[in-house]
Amino acid sequence: MAIEKKRPERGLTPWQPFREMEEIGRRFEDFFGRPFLPAMWWRFPSEEMAWSPAIDVLEKDDKFVVKVELPGVKEEDVDVSVAGDMLTISGEKQTESEVKKKGYYYSESSYGSFSRSITMPSTVDASKIEASYDKGVLEITLPKAPEVKPKKIKVAAKKKEELTDKMKKAAGKK
Repeated sequence: MAIEKKRPERGLTPWQPFREMEEIGRRFEDFFGRPFLPAMWWRFPSEEMAWSPAIDVLEKDDKFVVKVELPGVKEEDVDVSVAGDMLTISGEKQTESEVKKKGYYYSESSYGSFSRSITMPSTVDASKIEASYDKGVLEITLPKAPEVKPKKIKVAAKKKEELTDKMKKAAGKK
């Protein structure tokens, strides 16, 4: 008869990838004698890094557009603020689910706050910033100040005759 080591039951525990990365880092450092990741990786506790919304920043001719994915976050739980050259998006996510069936009951709740900050370019007109929220996507429009909007300049080609005359004058001066 073979003796088998009892494996611990996992159950319905949430997956915590950052804690697993910390464990890998500790094992790597024990084995190789040097850190697995740069020191700056460890400056945040793993609980704070659990969820952070994805952000896209696009530049257009007359504005910057910031899109933030906030699935499951209600509009009233989102706050957008500007202080100096810093745009801050913060809020709170709360979800609860419950399933009751004959002989079966399942309940799960998830909540937590988030905050993301972006340094705005000095070319943004902060007084005209607008934000809209639709189907879990926050879109923030950062208009460029009028004096920094790109201006198109038409390039006109000189005629050959004008260039020939100028070349003759320049040659005659020598």
